[in-house]
Amino acid sequence: MSRNIVDIIDRRTLLKAAGGAGVTALAGCVSSTDDGSEETTETETDGTTETDGTTESGSNGGPYAIGMVDSLTGSLSAFGERNQRGKDLALKRVNDVGINGRDLKIIVEDSESESQGGVSAAQKLVNQNQVPFLIGSVGSGVSLAIYESVVQGTDVVQLSQNSTGLSLTDFPGLLRMSPTGRTQSTALSNIIADDGYDEVAVTYVNNDYGQSLADAFEQSYDGEIAYKNPHDQKQQSYSGVVSEMNSSGADAWLFITYQAEFATMVNEAYSSGYEAQFYGADSVSGDNVLENTPKGSMDGMKIVVPSAPVDQDNYKEFASAFKEEYGEEPTAWSAYAYDCVVTAALSIQAADEFTGKALQKTVREVTRPEGQKVTSFEAASKILSDGGGVDDVDYQGVSGPIDFDENGDPVGYLQILTVENHDYVGTGFIES
Repeated sequence: MSRNIVDIIDRRTLLKAAGGAGVTALAGCVSSTDDGSEETTETETDGTTETDGTTESGSNGGPYAIGMVDSLTGSLSAFGERNQRGKDLALKRVNDVGINGRDLKIIVEDSESESQGGVSAAQKLVNQNQVPFLIGSVGSGVSLAIYESVVQGTDVVQLSQNSTGLSLTDFPGLLRMSPTGRTQSTALSNIIADDGYDEVAVTYVNNDYGQSLADAFEQSYDGEIAYKNPHDQKQQSYSGVVSEMNSSGADAWLFITYQAEFATMVNEAYSSGYEAQFYGADSVSGDNVLENTPKGSMDGMKIVVPSAPVDQDNYKEFASAFKEEYGEEPTAWSAYAYDCVVTAALSIQAADEFTGKALQKTVREVTRPEGQKVTSFEAASKILSDGGGVDDVDYQGVSGPIDFDENGDPVGYLQILTVENHDYVGTGFIES
C-alpha cells in the first residue's frame, strides 16, 4: 500500500527531556470491544523511505526503522484500524522526544488477517527491510505463523499487539502485549458456574485461537460439557451447529468465535426459537454483531474481554488524547498497540546497539518492577538519557503494568460485558 513521506527532523541537539513519574493504583478497567466491520485503513509511516533497519545506534542521524504486521484488510481489519490509531499516537509522542537524537520509523505491512499474508509481510520486513524489531500481529494463528516461519532462530524481537491464544505461551521468544486467553477461559468457567449452570454447550472457531480457549475452558470448568465442537469460518449458515447445541440439553451456550460467524449463529438460533443463556469470549463482541442481529436476541449474554485500567492517570490522558484525535474512545486493542511502540522505543534507547541481539536483552527489562515506575515514554527516556540503565526503568503502560513473564506473557486485566437492551454494558472487572 502507498505511504506518505514525511521529513525527518534531526534531534541530535534538540532532545526533549521532561521528568516526572507516577505510581497509580488500579481501580477499574475499560472494555476492549471493537466493531466488526471490514474496513481497509490507509496507514502512514513516520520516516523517509523503506530502508535497511540495521544501522547501529549513533552511526548516523537517520531514523531507527522497525516493522509492524497488522490487519489492514480482512476479517480482523476493525482491530487493525484501532491498532494503527494507537500506533500513530505513540509514534508521534516518541518522535516528539526522540531516541538518542533520532526518530523512530515504523514500516507497516498488511497480513490481510491471514497466516500466509502475515508470513509474507514479515518476510518482507525481516529479509528486505532488515528490521530487528517486529510488532505483529492481530490473531494468534497469524502471530504464531510469523514466529515459526520467519522469526524463530533469528535475533529479531517479535511483540504481538493482539494475540490471546494459549499456545503462544509455549513460545517464550514470542512476546505479546495482550493477556493470554487462559485468563478469559478461567473467568468464563467461574462466571457460568456462579450463574448456577452445571452443564454447557461449547462451539469454537476451528483454529488455534478457538481450540486453545475451548480446551482451557474445559480444563477449568467443573460442570459437564454437553457439547463441544468446532466450526469453520466464513460459512453462510451455522444452523447445524446451533441445532446440535440446542439438542444437547444444556441451558448455557458458550461461543468462542469471530463477530461475523457469531452474528449468523445468533440469527439462526433466534429464528428457530431456541432459548439459552449465552456466554462469549472477547472476539464475539462488536458493533457489527449488534447491527446485524435482532433486538432481544442476545439480551443477558455475558462476554469476557481484555481490558485496560481506566483509573490509571496515564490511561486517562491517553484516552483523552485519542478521543481528541479520532473522535471516539479507544479500545484496549488501541492501548496494546500504543504500548508496543513505546516498549520498542525504550528497548532501542536502552540497548548498546540497534541489533536484534541487543534488543533481546532490553525488551523485557524496560517494563520490570525493579526499576523506577514511569507512565510515559518521555519520563522513561529521561532516566535513560541521564545515565540510567535498563534496570532503572519500569514503564507502566496505558494498558496496565506489562512486566513480561518468562513465557513472554504480560499482566492482564479483564472486563465482564453484559448485553442489555441490545448494547454492551460493563458489569464487572477481573485482574489476572
